[in-house]
Amino acid sequence: MGMSREGPAHVTMQAVCLLLGTLWCTTFIVQPANSQQSPQDDTRPPFVGSSAIVHSAASDDKSTPDSNHAIPPGTIIPVRLNSTLSSAKCRKGQVITGRIMQDVPLSPGVRIREGSKVLGHVVEVTPATTSAQARISLRFDKLIAWHQTISIISNLRAIAGFMQIIEAQTPPIGPGESDVYRWLTTVQVGGDVVYGEGGPVTSGKNANQVVGTAVNGGVLSKVRAKEGTKCRGPIDGNDRPQALWVFSSDACGTYGLEHISIAHAGRTDPIGVIALVSASGTLKLPSGAGMLCGSARAGTTKLQN
Repeated sequence: MGMSREGPAHVTMQAVCLLLGTLWCTTFIVQPANSQQSPQDDTRPPFVGSSAIVHSAASDDKSTPDSNHAIPPGTIIPVRLNSTLSSAKCRKGQVITGRIMQDVPLSPGVRIREGSKVLGHVVEVTPATTSAQARISLRFDKLIAWHQTISIISNLRAIAGFMQIIEAQTPPIGPGESDVYRWLTTVQVGGDVVYGEGGPVTSGKNANQVVGTAVNGGVLSKVRAKEGTKCRGPIDGNDRPQALWVFSSDACGTYGLEHISIAHAGRTDPIGVIALVSASGTLKLPSGAGMLCGSARAGTTKLQN
């Protein structure tokens, strides 16, 4: 990429640590549920050591918000799907889970920790037939964080396959003898370029346009509308830098999922229900895939300890 700290964009040639697949979810608190101990999540990538689990927030940040804090509408949460979904095997009501893959800043000193969970369930399944496409409808409706379970609503912005997530974490050019792996350049799902941990993130179409900053475990960028598409920019007016993990600031639609398309994003009735369809046979969404979700409606509910 030919950029350096001495260049006009003050770019550091570094790279993001290797992690595994995501859901990128913008979620939205609507009602606290009963307090519950957060279960341990041991479904980590099989080829990534524990040293890859990092926190982007300062060490003095609060891990638990008080009653004066809320999850702002339009907050993006990057999540990895923990199990495979198949229109041939899934059943209505089946529980699905995802792992939050980067610390999510909410306000100064308050964040959702990486490793927290989102929970949901399958709403409806339609197997492929000669007259109908395979279809899976699902809903993510709970966040487990701060030792409590909180009701949420989310809708779909983008979805990426397992291999696209891996590629986004792998530098296109391997390290040399004296290179530090996490300082190497990588390319996000959607095309943004990351110049290593601590360095800037630039638009894939314009190397001089800085759209975010690389941090431990991902990136912080403001979401952007995608030119020439119906893809939106900031959701519910939330123009703060968001935790996008391995996704571009304008990522939208499907990536690397052949024959799969978004039939319903959940922004309209039925609100919060995400529907995917397959144009060819069985719909199979593999474990490690990811989604980009947006808040379903405006408003917030105060978090309670």
